[in-house]
Amino acid sequence: MDDRDVRLLKAISELGTGSPERLHEETDIPVSTIHYRLNNLREAGVIENDCYDLDLDALGLGVTVILEVLTDYSGSHEDVADDIEAIEGVTQLFSTMGETDYVAIARLHDGDDVGRLIRDFETVDAVERTNSTYVIDELHEDARALGSYSMETLLATLTDDD
Repeated sequence: MDDRDVRLLKAISELGTGSPERLHEETDIPVSTIHYRLNNLREAGVIENDCYDLDLDALGLGVTVILEVLTDYSGSHEDVADDIEAIEGVTQLFSTMGETDYVAIARLHDGDDVGRLIRDFETVDAVERTNSTYVIDELHEDARALGSYSMETLLATLTDDD
């Protein structure tokens, strides 16, 4: 990647769009060059999709629960992860080292769903116990990770130094 690629990715992160016209307005990179570079970034696997981000609060999924999950690993690690991922409302799952085996994030409609979520975790054979944290107020979430970095850091970290 070079500085134009990084500038495009940062602009996508900040604008929330991959529109070549909007990216041109933000970066002054020619639209034809943007098309070419976006295709190359897709082929390289850097850009995975063209999804629209959703405001889950506005959609009605405003309850966030963070679950630390301890398992007995009686099955394979992948099977346990698959069982947890299949629980309705689980939007993120991380395999961790330390006292917990997994950390799951769930986005739910209301408080009644929290009880259902916990019961669903109890049905997974490998789950020994969970420690659930009900989020009171979301202080910061950046669905586009590049937004938390300065352009200087991104250029220094991500560009090729040939």
